[in-house]
Parts: sequence; structure tokens; C-alpha cells
Amino acid sequence: MVDLTFKYTILYVQNVAQTLAFYEAAFGFNKGMLHESGDYGELVTGNTKLSFSSIALMTSLGKKPGTQVDLNACFEIAFETTDVPAALTKALAAGASMVQDVETMPWGQTTAYVKDLNGFLVELCSPITL
Repeated sequence: MVDLTFKYTILYVQNVAQTLAFYEAAFGFNKGMLHESGDYGELVTGNTKLSFSSIALMTSLGKKPGTQVDLNACFEIAFETTDVPAALTKALAAGASMVQDVETMPWGQTTAYVKDLNGFLVELCSPITL
């Protein structure tokens, strides 16, 4: 058996420093690190890191990254909070774009959706209570 741990998710962006600053302002995360090259950075998000790498770096490494230009999301990042309306207000004030206002789902969870400055879909959600 192989012992694996989900360590981090890396999003490819044009400007890592700008993206870190946005996530600090919009969602309240702290910057964990930004490499001196400016091509890689991480947020303090608990055991699993949310990281960003520059499209230029990934291209130079032969990874052929795509960009988030399609209006239809193919994945989402979810941040849990006990106050979705307040989190939504903060994200919008920092420059996030509204996708879905606060709604209560049939299973009792409250959600809202925004797009970050790179066009990535971000869910703001309450804990699920069954």
C-alpha cells in the first residue's frame, strides 16, 4: 500500500504576486511564501496548500499550461465559512466577480459563487449539516 497525502493544488496564473494579494484581500488568507523569482507562491490554508505558479514558468518547463478564458468552469475551489454573506461581500469588495448570490441548497448548506481575478470559480459555503 502506498501512503499518499493531498499536499497542494496549484493554479497557473499570469501574475503570482498579484494573485496572492487578491486572495489575501478577498478571502483573508495569509501569504505563506512567494519565491524570489515571483513565479511560485503559496497561501497558508491548512494542511493542504493553495499554490500558484506562473504560466511563464510552466511554459518554460514544457508543461503547456492553458489559461482560464472559457466562461464555463471545469472545476471549483471551495472555502468554508459560517458567514457566507459576509465572505461574499468581502470577496466582491476585493474585486471578485459575482457568479451566484447567496442561496440555501436543498440539503441545508448555504453557498455563493464568485470568480477570482484570473477567472477561476470559487465557492463560498457553510458547513454541511445533516
